[in-house]
Amino acid sequence: MGKKALFYVAVLSAFIATLICAPICRAADPIKLGACEPLSGTFKDIGDRYLEGVQYAAKVINEQGGLLGRKVEVIPIDTELKPDVATRKATKLILKDNVKYFCGGTGSSVGGAMSVLAEKNNALMLSYGMAAASLTGAKCSRNFFRACLNTDTQSYALAMWVAKSGYTKVLGIVQDYSFGHEAMAAFIKKVKELNPSVNIVGELYHKAGEKDFAPYISQIINSGAEVVWTPNWGNDLTLLIKQGKNLGMKAKIASYYLNDEYLIESVGDDSAIIGNVTAESYMLTIPTEKNKEFIQGFYKDKGYYPSWLRGKAYTATMFWAEAVKKAGKDDVEAVIKAWEGLTYEGPAGTYYMRPCDHQAQVPVWVAEMVKESKFFKHAFVGVPNMIAAKDIEITCEETGCKMK
Repeated sequence: MGKKALFYVAVLSAFIATLICAPICRAADPIKLGACEPLSGTFKDIGDRYLEGVQYAAKVINEQGGLLGRKVEVIPIDTELKPDVATRKATKLILKDNVKYFCGGTGSSVGGAMSVLAEKNNALMLSYGMAAASLTGAKCSRNFFRACLNTDTQSYALAMWVAKSGYTKVLGIVQDYSFGHEAMAAFIKKVKELNPSVNIVGELYHKAGEKDFAPYISQIINSGAEVVWTPNWGNDLTLLIKQGKNLGMKAKIASYYLNDEYLIESVGDDSAIIGNVTAESYMLTIPTEKNKEFIQGFYKDKGYYPSWLRGKAYTATMFWAEAVKKAGKDDVEAVIKAWEGLTYEGPAGTYYMRPCDHQAQVPVWVAEMVKESKFFKHAFVGVPNMIAAKDIEITCEETGCKMK
């Protein structure tokens, strides 16, 4: 056979090999999940921990054979907590790398922008912490799912505690953006409904990333509040507690996010923590067997505990994976349909994805902060009590969601 014939045989062989390999190679490509978090700046510690939860879930999924026989690849996206930055980077991944799935937990404004982007580009956005109720309410989208509490349900849980506690003077302090405003409105509505004798002695709003809480603390003290209710998170909550203690604030704090060991360590004074109350969808102290198994596996892998954000992100990512498995194919429309009405049993109990608004119905856990903890040497969350999802449910009609 001549050189020219050999050349054509080689070319033909390569072409046939490509045809055979193409579907196999495509099947072997990873399913990519873009994790939208602030990985720089003031709230970097929040973004880092959420990302760790997503990455650990991907590791567990991959060790169990992956999704649809393919690996899950997590792509970190530093949003800088800016909606325009998040959507610009996500758009690039959609167009260049065919990324279809995104997740995130920090910043409802980022979540809103990503929801719009996902709808326009036939992608899917999952939230495990962006809590503004409007994201599954008036601003709901078929392409947005939330697998955690929202401002309504989390506020309702703490309102239930306040209403039953016997305290009558309550002040709310929140970050001055959609998340804070929606949380405040939900809390006041529910606490007055449950116990009309509760007097809201103040509503305070401050910028996210506030450095000086002294003026607000003065107002709290002067109001005579027995309980300070707040959905603040990150450094805003740390400084409120720390500066409040230094300035003599005596009111008990009822907060969304007190079960944060970073916050407790940075406050540096257990007396400022003990006795306060928190409510969340995930806590290390949740007494389920699945949670014990999750904690054991994570600790063995990392050498530290999957507290708070890590647990929330892990659970939500695993829920997403169940939807992909049920869909049976890597197709956004199929995953949307598969996720609607799906139930998932995770470390924090049973999650159900409501079809009408894509708001997961999840239990909420309420606990008092205690001195002794088997997880840390400082004060931490005590054993919580569960409030069933049905007890804090907001009906689809009430949410204002009109799914397109």
